[in-house]
Amino acid sequence: MSNPSILILAGDGIGPEVMGEVKKIITWYGDKRDLAFDVSEDLVGGCAYDKYGTPLHDDTMAKAQDVDAVLLGAVGGPQYDNLDFSVKPERGLLRLRKEMDLFSNLRPAQCFDALADFSSLKKDVVAGLDIMIVRELTSGIYFGEPRGIIEEGNERVGINTQRYTESEIARVARSAFELARKRGNKVCSMEKANVMESGILWRQVVTEVHDAEYPDVELSHMYADAGAMQLCRWPKQFDVIVTDNLFGDLLSDAAAMLTGSLGMLPSASLGAPMENGRPKALYEPVHGSAPDIAGQGKANPIACILSFAMALRYSFDQGAEADRLEQAVEKVLADGVRTADLLGPEGGVPVSTSEMGDKIIAALDASL
Repeated sequence: MSNPSILILAGDGIGPEVMGEVKKIITWYGDKRDLAFDVSEDLVGGCAYDKYGTPLHDDTMAKAQDVDAVLLGAVGGPQYDNLDFSVKPERGLLRLRKEMDLFSNLRPAQCFDALADFSSLKKDVVAGLDIMIVRELTSGIYFGEPRGIIEEGNERVGINTQRYTESEIARVARSAFELARKRGNKVCSMEKANVMESGILWRQVVTEVHDAEYPDVELSHMYADAGAMQLCRWPKQFDVIVTDNLFGDLLSDAAAMLTGSLGMLPSASLGAPMENGRPKALYEPVHGSAPDIAGQGKANPIACILSFAMALRYSFDQGAEADRLEQAVEKVLADGVRTADLLGPEGGVPVSTSEMGDKIIAALDASL
């Protein structure tokens, strides 16, 4: 039986640095847990444009379709700002999501006890926070047609179209309900049904799926702007939040800062099951390419490492090993080990990107 396969697309900026620490952990699992992976690597984003003239080569896209999971670092950088929109680094990521049909984006917001004081909110508001935002990823306003900038009379007009089919809404709703059954059994669906027809349909379809298939799960509805306010007021009222592409983008970044740092947050983008029963999947940190600190050893690799933990859980059926890795991260943070982004007034042991990875591996060793 062949090993599970992983395609690593480290990308731009700090992507190669944080992914380097993930590769060390993948090696650890092969050496210490007899959990080997067939790993290949390729380019995406600006580095792919530099080599191929496109942010995602067709051959790379084909590889992504064939593997069990894709691990992505980050894309983009100021040197690519003036490129045509069609070849900007981010188009490579969007193509991966669209062609792999990764419709369900899971973005956890978990506040480790050691970092509760690091959030801009009061400790009692965020301590113990553990919520999951499920964002629809392949439709909505980012993909709807018509779109573009046109001339109308004597001025320019920018057009983007919010569009959802009921089947697109239903499948991401099922993803959220299935997750909730394994967590706190609560789903809050967020849209703007008060002003948007797509929001009305969203609320109707989510309710229909719930009533027909998941009546055991507690379902509530909230307007997305009110949801943003409630995330800041008392985020622990939520368990699973399901929402569309645009609102999911905004709400998940707002939730990210509840935990204190974007450098802490992983994500998983899941699609339909393949022949082996595993979902097509791409895992990536929520943070960007951070070109201002690239190559300096200052980047926090934890979000990328926790993204691999999500891969262990959702793509490789290794929930216990995912727990092991997450607990190793928690142990290191509890010991006061900090990359630059996590050094607050309370201090800590400042470490480089590579040293943080080494500390986590030491904690994994201690877990055996």
